[in-house]
Amino acid sequence: MNSEAFSSLLTTYMRRIRASAAGVASEIGLSREAVNNWRNGTSMPGNRERLRGCARYLRLTEQETNRLFRAAGFEPEFPLQGTSPAGNAAPFAPFMDQIFVRLSQANPYPIALLLSQAHWGQPPFRQELLNRARAIYGDSSVIHIQPPFSVSTASEDYFSAVARQCGFEGVTSDYEFEAALEARLQRGDRLFCLVSRFEQGTSELRETLAGILRSISEMHDGRLHLLLCGGEALADLKYRSGDLSLLNIAQVSYWPELTLADLTLLAEQQWAAAISATTRLDLLLELCGGHPALAEEALQWLCNHPVKEFSTALARLHSQLAMSPRLWQTFLPMIEQEGDRSRLRDWLAADELGRARPYLPDPQLRRLFWNNLICARGEGEAARLVWRCDVIRQAGLQVLES
Repeated sequence: MNSEAFSSLLTTYMRRIRASAAGVASEIGLSREAVNNWRNGTSMPGNRERLRGCARYLRLTEQETNRLFRAAGFEPEFPLQGTSPAGNAAPFAPFMDQIFVRLSQANPYPIALLLSQAHWGQPPFRQELLNRARAIYGDSSVIHIQPPFSVSTASEDYFSAVARQCGFEGVTSDYEFEAALEARLQRGDRLFCLVSRFEQGTSELRETLAGILRSISEMHDGRLHLLLCGGEALADLKYRSGDLSLLNIAQVSYWPELTLADLTLLAEQQWAAAISATTRLDLLLELCGGHPALAEEALQWLCNHPVKEFSTALARLHSQLAMSPRLWQTFLPMIEQEGDRSRLRDWLAADELGRARPYLPDPQLRRLFWNNLICARGEGEAARLVWRCDVIRQAGLQVLES
């Protein structure tokens, strides 16, 4: 933990968007003096959730968020998000390439949603996606929008911020933003627009932004290629309004499960010290169930606790991961009501939790899914919802017993 490094990073990120201590404080439930103490290096964050809110308000990338968390003494919020070599050496390279193939073939509406569960980022490996987009569309034809986090942002400030990210100056309303984007397309340009963390801000502003982007894409003969990235709130906008949804015409992709090949690449790039002749990454992947945060914690633990025989580390790793603060922080808010505790207890005892569907109507199941505690296994009609791994089930039981 380095208070000087944290205060320096926080100050840099706040100045970049001209954020005040009062603005940060009101968003995360602290006093202005407390935030100023962070900036001055006289105190440090003690609450992960408030630091997460601070990072969102400052519109930090996944890698910047991880830097801020490490400087504050916390484990990274978005593990497995280090910089990867360009080209096919990057993890998930075939999937990212396929996203752009599908967009190019989507007629007449090149609109895609990329949905990801907790701890992956929205989207994961954002810089690699943007690099691919620039190679296909050209540097000047790639727009990256990250909506403001604050739910108190007025409409004119929201669209002014979004417009600046697109290179449009002097925009003060949703109408002016729409007009500026349309004028750009009327020059004959083909644009690619990545909207990351789409669900930030209020639902009303999200829906207005989605409506503008969809309308312009429809009017300009596929010259605006859209990739909107998010999680539960973006899925809601796609499915809950049926045919009336603003995004009912969009293709949907889910960030894929972590494979052994991807985990091997990531381990070689970021945790080479964890790999020995006896390391069985296939067993580690099975232990963590493909959960990115658990995989990162396991690899970091192996770096800090070298073992001669990997098999001897598995039992210790299982117990260690079941006590992961990330898992406990996810489960604890889900047991505040007795009815929720009872349902969770029943689910933790079950081997499967029902059929996997494009949209889960049960709010508690949705919460488990988007928090990355459960996943879909199997294909088509045979796909079922299951716990990611026994480590997660054990953590849930320990939380209930506590």
